[in-house]
Amino acid sequence: LLIFGSPCQPFSIAGLRKGFEDDRGKVFFDGINRIEECKPEIVIFENVKGLVTLGDVKEIIQNDFRNIDDGYIVLDAQILNAKDYGVAQNRERVIFIGISKRYASPEMLESLLTLQDQSEVYPYPPKTHGLENGLKPYATLNQILAHLPEPELASTDKSQQSYSKAKLFRKTQGNIEVNMDGQAPTIRAEHHGNIEFRRLSKENGGTNLSELHLPQRRLTVRECALIQSFPPDYEFVFNYGKANSVSASAAYEIIGNAVPPLLGFAIGRHLSQIWDKLFKT
Repeated sequence: LLIFGSPCQPFSIAGLRKGFEDDRGKVFFDGINRIEECKPEIVIFENVKGLVTLGDVKEIIQNDFRNIDDGYIVLDAQILNAKDYGVAQNRERVIFIGISKRYASPEMLESLLTLQDQSEVYPYPPKTHGLENGLKPYATLNQILAHLPEPELASTDKSQQSYSKAKLFRKTQGNIEVNMDGQAPTIRAEHHGNIEFRRLSKENGGTNLSELHLPQRRLTVRECALIQSFPPDYEFVFNYGKANSVSASAAYEIIGNAVPPLLGFAIGRHLSQIWDKLFKT
């Protein structure tokens, strides 16, 4: 199994959208080279959903997968929302899953190509959370953040002590108050003025009534990490010497660039459940 991604900025609707003309977009082809070297059974590629609306980029990626080694079966890429898998965040990402013709059972590949999402070896995971019957309710920010102390009281957690002090900038991304009863907007690989507010003051339109008595502030590094579904004790801000340190700004970027662990777990667990059928000898 090989999982890779490339910088999302060349494909994001929030950027210049130069695609493969951007040097960062060309990182994708380095991933293709690794696939050709390793020849894994399954390949997973993740990027922003804006990629699917950028010219013929989506078809280029799918064709590249199909032409590696003996070929990789790639169904139409799917846009998965992290909130559908237990993440308290509205985060849509496009996922490509390629299955090697070298290793997979011909019968299962035929089933996959014929029945698509009705096949028993369809590789994309079913939703676990949602409003439909039989699904778990969406995770909310209150559920994952309510236990945290305020930054000035977080004596041992540098990630909770650290948060952007950027002032409120009206009508620009990141300058809204998160809905504690719902899910956060997408956590971006940004810092300073692009990190959402944990709460706004009453004067600035704050609606988090239980916290209006507290100072207005943006989300901490720890809060962003929990929203991304990272473990609560994972160290993001530390300084163990010049060659072994991560600043708050760098931590925000690391967290925003990551695939939410719970989404990755859902994909991995589902693939493990169909693995023996897909690659039976």
